[in-house]
Amino acid sequence: QVQLVESGGGLVQAGGSLRLSCAASGLTFSRYAMGWFRQAPGKEREFVATISRSGDNTYYADSVKGRFTISRDNAKRTVYLQMNSLKPTDTAVYYCAASQRPVSAVLLTIKNMYGYWGQGTQVTVSS
Repeated sequence: QVQLVESGGGLVQAGGSLRLSCAASGLTFSRYAMGWFRQAPGKEREFVATISRSGDNTYYADSVKGRFTISRDNAKRTVYLQMNSLKPTDTAVYYCAASQRPVSAVLLTIKNMYGYWGQGTQVTVSS
């Protein structure tokens, strides 16, 4: 049974930082590209960042580029999202997802490319 479990969310002031983690089990982690998405109240779930199987390639949404960093540790079967210079507009539930599809990073911005999802972790940024 595949499980993706996010952690690290919380309440932070604007300009602050948080580091999200997503621990995977029940799958061969190194065979999956990983992604982070987020969903704010009343909005569609949107792409944040993705990382290739090896960790060599990353891709970010324009809204987080330069502020967020995605990374992974295949030995620990964990993917991370370091979030710096947080803004109130970053407030959302953050989800990690796993994709086994051999597609480009641009296509990994699409939710349907991911077969497994975590339950999400709330990030709230106060002004």
